[in-house]
Amino acid sequence: METRARYLAIGLFTITVIAAGFAFVYWLYSGGGFRERAIYQIRFESPVSGLLIGSAVLFNGIRVGEVSELTLTPDNPKEVLATISIDPATPVRADTQVGIDFQGLTGAPVILLTGGSATAPVAAAKDGSIPTLVAPPDTGQSMTEAARVTLKKLDAILSDNADPLHSVIKNFKTFSDALARNSDKVDSVVAGLERMTGGAAASGKLPIYTLSAVPDFPPLGKPQRGQIAVPEPSTLMSLSSDKILIARGGSVGASIQNAQWSDNLPVLFQAKMIESFEDSGYFQAVGRPIDGFEADDQVLTDLRTFRIVTTPAPAAVVAFSAKILTGGRMKATRVFEASVPITATDGAAAAAGLNQAFDKTMRQLIPWAANNIGPPAPRAEAPAEAPAEATDTAP
Repeated sequence: METRARYLAIGLFTITVIAAGFAFVYWLYSGGGFRERAIYQIRFESPVSGLLIGSAVLFNGIRVGEVSELTLTPDNPKEVLATISIDPATPVRADTQVGIDFQGLTGAPVILLTGGSATAPVAAAKDGSIPTLVAPPDTGQSMTEAARVTLKKLDAILSDNADPLHSVIKNFKTFSDALARNSDKVDSVVAGLERMTGGAAASGKLPIYTLSAVPDFPPLGKPQRGQIAVPEPSTLMSLSSDKILIARGGSVGASIQNAQWSDNLPVLFQAKMIESFEDSGYFQAVGRPIDGFEADDQVLTDLRTFRIVTTPAPAAVVAFSAKILTGGRMKATRVFEASVPITATDGAAAAAGLNQAFDKTMRQLIPWAANNIGPPAPRAEAPAEAPAEATDTAP
């Protein structure tokens, strides 16, 4: 009997020591022990599902304490008061934000304390009670609850607008059926738009056309004129391209398919105009305005029309204005225009017609310019040095 009693006493003592050790560790972990703790109260105005006594309190992601008490407010059933015990060195300010996060695989809730400005006062109660921090109304809302609320709102929107949505879907189906029935017509419309805007892809290499300079002019019958400069003509953006333009049905931006000029139209127009001025033989020198070229006069042009028209009858039309500038002053101005009938509107016929219209305008422009530009001004010559006087050197 004595041996059995001795074993029982030893077992009881061992169990008591183990239980005391667990209790001591729990006491230290839950805010007791010999460390000084700061006590704060947090007021939640929404459910805090899963929050327990002993749940961690984090400040900027670092654990600083734990929840020591959870109570309800008798006067307000919506409120939950959580008392936290944290390290007194934690910089809790009056504007510190409070939140709840869910950590770990089980989603255990923890209280989050975030920041606050360095100039804000330390959180403290005015009447000497425990300082209180107020959490936002939706702090305790989990992702599941947020998704549930969002889905409820979406369901309400769909329910309120069921009839309009049904009408929209029905109209869309009617529209798609109409497109399916008229797919061939839609393809034709798109192809027509591509042809009108010049965006259709051409197969193979495009035929390239150019203008011809006027080679023969009647004799001038007066002294050769001076030096002239011919700048690139100014024009509209629609003419500044290498496309052969055609006006169809009131549209002036269309172009002839499978055909193009050898260069941008203003550049090509300037080059052939300079070549025609040179071939006339009316002027001493003709060139572009470049450094080192001192021209007596300039022939400025503004290209207005250089396209095919289809009404009232197909024709190639070229029109531009010309101005003669002498010494910075406008000396003469005139508009030149020519129209040549054509029998077809393909690339070859259009280019040939425009070339003939260009030829007509050059035969008008160059003699007009020669009649309004005078002979070269005499160049000032350096005075000859006076001969040295003879001196008598005889003795």
